[in-house]
Amino acid sequence: MNDIQTTVLRVDDPADYPTTVLLIEDDSADARLIQDALAGTGSSAFRVKWVTRLSDALKRLGNEKFEVVLLDLSLPDGNGLEVFDQVFQAAPDSLVLVLSGLTDEETAREAMARGAHDYFSKGHVDAHWLPRALRYVMERKVARGALQSSEERFRAMNDASPLGIFVSDAEGSCIYTNAAYHAISGLSLEQTLGTNWSTAIHPEDRARVLAEWRDAARGQAPFQTEFRFLQENDSIVWTRVNSAAMLDGKKSFGRVQTVEDISGRKSAEFVLQAAEAALFEEKERAQVTLNSIGDAVLTTDLSGKVSYLNRVAEAMTGWFCTEALGRPISEIFTILDGTTRLAAANPMLRAMTDNETVGLGTNCVLVRRDGFESAIEDSAAPIHNREGRVTGAVIVFHDVSESRAMALEMAHLAQHDFLTSLPNRLLLTERFSHTIGLARRHKKQVGLLYLDLDNFKHINDSLGHAIGDRLLQSVANRLVGCVRTTDTVCRQGGDEFVILLTEIGQPQEAAHIAETLRAALAMPHQIDGHELHVSLSIGISVFPDDGIDVDTLMQNADTAMYHAKASGRDNYQFFKADMNARAVRRMFVESSLRRALKLGEFLLHYQPKIDLASGAMTGAEALIRWQDPVAGLVTPGQFVPIAEENGLIVPIGQWVLREACRQVQAWLDSGLRAVPVAVNISAVEFRHPGFLDGVARILKETGLSPRYLELELTESILMHDAESSTSVLAALKAMGVQLAIDDFGTGYSSLSYLKRFPIDTLKIDQSFVRDICTDADGATIVAAVIGMGKNLKLRVIAEGVETHEQLAFLQARHCGEGQGFHFSPPVSAEAFARLLVSGNSRLPQHLPGIRV
Repeated sequence: MNDIQTTVLRVDDPADYPTTVLLIEDDSADARLIQDALAGTGSSAFRVKWVTRLSDALKRLGNEKFEVVLLDLSLPDGNGLEVFDQVFQAAPDSLVLVLSGLTDEETAREAMARGAHDYFSKGHVDAHWLPRALRYVMERKVARGALQSSEERFRAMNDASPLGIFVSDAEGSCIYTNAAYHAISGLSLEQTLGTNWSTAIHPEDRARVLAEWRDAARGQAPFQTEFRFLQENDSIVWTRVNSAAMLDGKKSFGRVQTVEDISGRKSAEFVLQAAEAALFEEKERAQVTLNSIGDAVLTTDLSGKVSYLNRVAEAMTGWFCTEALGRPISEIFTILDGTTRLAAANPMLRAMTDNETVGLGTNCVLVRRDGFESAIEDSAAPIHNREGRVTGAVIVFHDVSESRAMALEMAHLAQHDFLTSLPNRLLLTERFSHTIGLARRHKKQVGLLYLDLDNFKHINDSLGHAIGDRLLQSVANRLVGCVRTTDTVCRQGGDEFVILLTEIGQPQEAAHIAETLRAALAMPHQIDGHELHVSLSIGISVFPDDGIDVDTLMQNADTAMYHAKASGRDNYQFFKADMNARAVRRMFVESSLRRALKLGEFLLHYQPKIDLASGAMTGAEALIRWQDPVAGLVTPGQFVPIAEENGLIVPIGQWVLREACRQVQAWLDSGLRAVPVAVNISAVEFRHPGFLDGVARILKETGLSPRYLELELTESILMHDAESSTSVLAALKAMGVQLAIDDFGTGYSSLSYLKRFPIDTLKIDQSFVRDICTDADGATIVAAVIGMGKNLKLRVIAEGVETHEQLAFLQARHCGEGQGFHFSPPVSAEAFARLLVSGNSRLPQHLPGIRV
């Protein structure tokens, strides 16, 4: 603030002339600091009004006049020079001081170029110098009063002057012109009164003159300039104008200008002036250009001493031009090799020595004066004089830190998965090529593991994608922790991962890694309060036995992974050649299933359930079949697992349920004494969000009474999420639907949950029934289930009854019902209708008869 201090005049009693100050500052702490500093004078020298927004400031300035405006350029509703321009336009007569932060000094300088009086740092405000810096405003108020009191004396004295005289009031409006002025300007007294002195300035001179005028007015300094008057007849008169304030004491009440006709002298000067102007414009243009470009520019003389820095160079090197002038270039422009961290050769010295343009190294780092480093790109060239001799060098450079970082980031994103940051397929392929080369040279093998998360889709669908994403990240971290640093873990997409094992000695090493991965994934993942369990199905292919390129190995590992899933999941499978044929078959089945669903190629067969005491038919189980136009009748075991994996089991299951309900209702409508029909429900269907609504809708649309529908679910389905299963079962029970646990004994059951589940029936799995006559353990299990069912008052049905001995065992243990080929195989709807009609057409000889 030295400029303010040197222009301020002392005032005997500042309290007599309180200075109005508008403080425009959105930071309350800074505002309080400034207010306290001004209040610290111990008098009422300053009257401060504080606003925090540009809009409020403009409103204030429109309604009030302020002698001083303290302006922060960073406001909530405006920023930078745009803020200054609006305030300066709203308060042209106020002294505008810019409040500068540590990082916007350059903007403050530009504001001064546009008309700000000065700027000062908010970080150095204190109660001593700030009031002193502002007191010069008070002196202007005193000067205005003095100017008003001497106005008439000033006018009378200048009426007799041979020079043109133009007198304006405090607002700049003309109140007097003399005859000499009329001759120079070509205007009469009447034409000049009330006008501004600048109206007669030639348009080409007006901007310059007004800028000079504003600079002088801000400092209350005398104004002197030369410009052309443009008369009404387009005649031009060159003039020299001197202007000074009219003061009453120290208070200005107007200005007086003397205008001298210098056209003759100007004519004589034009030739010399034109040459000087051309030289000046060229120099000025170069200076403005260098300070306007985004690149840093630095020049040296022939001895390597700095001769120039533009503003960007100042910022990047940390040296002001005035400080750097004459210093060695090595002191100002310090560069390192970004890789070796050693000092890099300065290209400017080489440019002068070799007299040619020289580029900088591709990985060059500039070390700023304070030690901050930035990556740069540049080129240096020699500077020649008119004779062509080298007189120095110039280097042009710019900061490429952000672009280099962006390039590295883009390269990383192009080769890595955005969610897990694991390598993607592109980087895997690149590393595979390198790994294959090493394996060939070292006579080693390469393993490729294709991993798929079991049960991930259910977690993702039920808990949301955010939880699913975090689970994938947790899985990725565990996978990386299980392999060597030389191996590559890649996310293939979705819930699939690929691991590239470099240089394995034998395939069994891949199997060992697979076991390690399964063990690592067996531990639960704790995510947002959820204990999540997932397992891995892993397919393994080995180079070179299973392929010599990444695509073939990937395809074969993928095929092996599907066989791992088909083998019960949570296991690994090595690729075998015959898997391809099965994979092709699988793809054919998957595509054909969609067609079958669309064209209605599915049908239902019905297998009776028999009361083992009376021989009465108590119900039936609906079993889906696929009548393929080429392959013929396809059993469920050949297509249901595939449908469960690809999600088609949901629409297929809905078709089964709808067709079973429609058929039973059709039998009832035809007068037959129909029996309840059981439909198997898969895990995917049971957990589908629309399952309950679908059952209710189908019952309503077919008109079937719920007592004729029984749904069979396995233990594993119900125990996966026992709490959720209980609520779904309760809703089904409320509809009136019968519920059965299918394949009982093959899964894990909790007796406490079994009591809570609203189950009607237990179905003993046929694997136990098959061996009851030869396996004592199996017989014990069947007897125990029958007893438990009776104690829980549940129906017990034995599945897979195929022999008389099995039937006799079950009857001896008082098993309630049976189902199997001993009574009847699954039959078509037409054949089952005949059973309903005849009642005993399929009756074994040892039973009294099938009774409906």
